[in-house]
Amino acid sequence: MDRSRALLALLSLLLLSRGAAAELALPSGLQLHGFASQGAVHTSSNRFHGDSPETSLDFTEIGLNASWRLSPRLLLAGQVLSRRAGDMSDGWPKVDFALADINLFMQDSHRAGMRLGRLKNRLGLYNETRDVPFTHPGIFLPQVVYFDKVRNLVLATDGIQLHGELYQPFGTLSATLATGRPVVDENVEAALLRGQIPGAIEPRENSWLASLWFHSPAERIKVGLSGAAIALRQDWNLTRAHPRIDLTYWIASAQYNAERWSLSTEYMGLPFRGRDFQPVRPDLNQTSEGYYAQLTYRLRQPLELMLRYEEGFANRDDRDGRTLERQTQGLIPEHAGSSRILSLGLRWDVSRHWMLRTEYQRHIGSFILSEIENPNLLEHDKHWDLFAVQAAFRF
Repeated sequence: MDRSRALLALLSLLLLSRGAAAELALPSGLQLHGFASQGAVHTSSNRFHGDSPETSLDFTEIGLNASWRLSPRLLLAGQVLSRRAGDMSDGWPKVDFALADINLFMQDSHRAGMRLGRLKNRLGLYNETRDVPFTHPGIFLPQVVYFDKVRNLVLATDGIQLHGELYQPFGTLSATLATGRPVVDENVEAALLRGQIPGAIEPRENSWLASLWFHSPAERIKVGLSGAAIALRQDWNLTRAHPRIDLTYWIASAQYNAERWSLSTEYMGLPFRGRDFQPVRPDLNQTSEGYYAQLTYRLRQPLELMLRYEEGFANRDDRDGRTLERQTQGLIPEHAGSSRILSLGLRWDVSRHWMLRTEYQRHIGSFILSEIENPNLLEHDKHWDLFAVQAAFRF
């Protein structure tokens, strides 16, 4: 079965599942949900989710998920996702998550549990639900924090997670601690190595992830700190030692929700350590960072306006990228080390099941671009514009 037929099969299954959920009495505790979206992306230059300078339609997401509460102590849940995103993802259906959630103990004031399987990582405000278009603040998440170009590395983990909640009159405190194998693909390899060194990247050991959150009553205020420590190695035989990469990806998050508007801001730090790449590349010891401020305003039912400004840097000690350009003898231009993005978007909830979106972005720099889609860094344009529209359906 080729990829087009697989995509069609998943879409057909989504529609059939919607009909089954509407017409048949499902077993007690079983829920079925699904979504599908199609986007069109046009850029003034540079490729983003396909051949966007010529207007790309290669931005499609189809998901089918189920959850089954077998008992008060055990929940099974999973999702199959087909995601086409230009050259970064070909749309082949994959298991997005599949887990067993076990309640270890539960009281009125607190609860603790354990999850096993392929787990969505609780990182920042949006990572757990980043596959569902209806949960996004815009068509695209803030790219300087939620990089699409290395999406799979931080999206999910195959392992185990402990989670707990403490319920108090002033709000809810929740925490998670997880460990497991990260998911590494060619997008991660291209982003971390920039095509300079041959060979594949693989996990060196289990990743460790943790989060701590506070939610006020009715979730008017959300504050959180979350992070992941990821250890990788490269299969490269020019030296006796395998090159090593150590990443610490962490996000500080804050959100305020009023009746008609929400204000969100996040800061991401990404210390990067590269060892034993000699003689091709010197050891690296630098920290990437990204941050944004975002306002969503509900004009009137069913319209919502989004305004966001974000900045991201490959090396916070080299924000203008001049050192990077000098060290690479001009092979990596200075503007490839940073991105400054101003976004304006409009959401229209046509009905309970349908949503339409449009978004405009003004970019300065090309840090957020995928190296898979834009392999020649010297051809990146520093100043570029993006315009996108999206239609989404759910049941």
